[in-house]
Amino acid sequence: MTLRSTSISALPLIGRGKVRDTYALGDDQLLLVATDRLSAFDVIFDEPIPDKGRVLTQLSAWWLAHLAGLGPTHYLGLDLDGLLPEAERAELDGRSMVVRRAERIDAECVVRGYLAGSGWAEYRRNGEVAGHHLPTGLREADALPEPIFTPSTKAEVGHDANLTRDGLVELVGPDLATDLESRSLALYRAGAARAAEVGLILADTKFEFGWIDGQLALIDEVLTPDSSRFWLADSYQPGSSPPSLDKQFVRDFLDAAGWDHEPPPPSLPDDVVAGTRDRYLAAHRLLTDGAPLRGTAG
Repeated sequence: MTLRSTSISALPLIGRGKVRDTYALGDDQLLLVATDRLSAFDVIFDEPIPDKGRVLTQLSAWWLAHLAGLGPTHYLGLDLDGLLPEAERAELDGRSMVVRRAERIDAECVVRGYLAGSGWAEYRRNGEVAGHHLPTGLREADALPEPIFTPSTKAEVGHDANLTRDGLVELVGPDLATDLESRSLALYRAGAARAAEVGLILADTKFEFGWIDGQLALIDEVLTPDSSRFWLADSYQPGSSPPSLDKQFVRDFLDAAGWDHEPPPPSLPDDVVAGTRDRYLAAHRLLTDGAPLRGTAG
């Protein structure tokens, strides 16, 4: 069973994002529901990916517990008992997360350990990524000398815009910019270490933060195949785009099909939908040591 959109009778809907529907739980909590909607190049596709929302929610919950020592987060739990009518709970179980409300910081905190995606495209143009001057002669998918922080704006509609360090300082101030960078780099390194333990490479990822009771807290999804690039270590070879367990599988299909990244999107064939689902499930299985995924379609 897939879930493309939600309607919860007992809770006020706050908004629908590209993937998540957000509901109010009183004054200080939210219910984040990850649907099976697929967004690529900032366009939402008609075809949902079975179990995608459950992977995003449960993998995020696993990471938030795993990374708890690196600072506050918004995470409270996955338990829906007493929050929803029983008739609505079944399809939302495993894809819904209870979190504390936060005052979101309007910057996406991207960390790159390898040269890929838009970072690779920028490097080919000018030899740098978001103001970081890099060595000459790097190939696609090469490891960087050290992870780099390459933030962007957080756009409600359309594309995010890359920021340099100075641009982030102008947006949020020098002290917060420093804190965002240090927190993001620490989280990336912890995520990369865990990925390496299970035969994966964390090429890059993005984090979001907000203020909760005056503290800088990690919010939204964390180290999922939607927000990260996970490569298979045993088939990693610099010089091309390595096999991955993330959304790159869909992007590669769309680019090969000649789509211009503007709406309306093309239809996704059944094998692309199934292949995407398989990659998301594999990422969850590997990173969590085979933890069962609640409520899967099989």
